[in-house]
Amino acid sequence: MSNRAKSGLQALLTPEESVVVLIDHQPFQFANLNSHEPTMVVNNVVALGKAAKAFDVPVILTTVLEERGGYLVKGLQDVFPEQKPINRTLINTWEDERVVDAVKATGRKKLIIAGLWTEVCVAMPAIQAAGEGFEVFAVTDASGGASKETHDMAVQRMVQAGVVPITWMAVASEWQRDWAREKTVPAITEIQLQHGGATGVAFSWETQLLAAGRAGNDA
Repeated sequence: MSNRAKSGLQALLTPEESVVVLIDHQPFQFANLNSHEPTMVVNNVVALGKAAKAFDVPVILTTVLEERGGYLVKGLQDVFPEQKPINRTLINTWEDERVVDAVKATGRKKLIIAGLWTEVCVAMPAIQAAGEGFEVFAVTDASGGASKETHDMAVQRMVQAGVVPITWMAVASEWQRDWAREKTVPAITEIQLQHGGATGVAFSWETQLLAAGRAGNDA
């Protein structure tokens, strides 16, 4: 199990230490997704992918038997148009040497995983990687299971193995950490507007009010 700190500032995510693996967001997997509303998982994993790209965090895409299970969902593939997912036969992604080698090549130890299904394709590699010294984070709202029970039990099992459950907005917020880091503010703001639900709506409203205030002052 990873012996990295689970508390304190050093336990939080930074872009420089992070690597993301997105596993099997394919039509066949979505067909039996019952723990979450499927469109919400699509929204969240696309947001996670966009955030990773904005912060220059390496992202590894994987599929399983894509000739039968379908290609990666278009919204996610569109974030990485030039990247071909690693297509596996192994159920456990961490047993595919191509994936492990790609992760290790980054030199990063904070491994962020999301996928379908939580109880299989997320839990298996997360638990194994945690046992090999990686500090593993499972993005629960960009993942989903065949039922709420299977998802919840998988999260509990991963926690017992030292995996940290987290949500996509928390990941992006830890990467940003300080609004004074102006370089990534436009991108993270746009991601919130597109994928942040009520947060995005509220921000749009605030922007409208500020624009109206400026217009009034200029009159």
